[in-house]
Amino acid sequence: MPYGIVHHFAGGTKSQYEASIAAVHPAGGALPKGQTFHAAGPSAGGWTIVAIHDSKASWEAFRDGILMPAMSKGIKGGFTSPPQETAFEVDSVHKS
Repeated sequence: MPYGIVHHFAGGTKSQYEASIAAVHPAGGALPKGQTFHAAGPSAGGWTIVAIHDSKASWEAFRDGILMPAMSKGIKGGFTSPPQETAFEVDSVHKS
């Protein structure tokens, strides 16, 4: 079942987002293995990212194997604090 993650970085900026994505996503704008959707932008009080993975397991593999190790080391110019996280099982997706 697809799995969704919403991250809100309080006080986050576009430049922090770009630095963070450059450190944890494949080059050329590709998505990490198992991630099927990614959207991000400014929101009230910071920066919000929405990602959909093909399963909870693929999210956990990305989180534990790539994202958290990079964030734990610190990403130059990246987000400086952990996000507020909301996770959910994706029941349906609608496209135009």
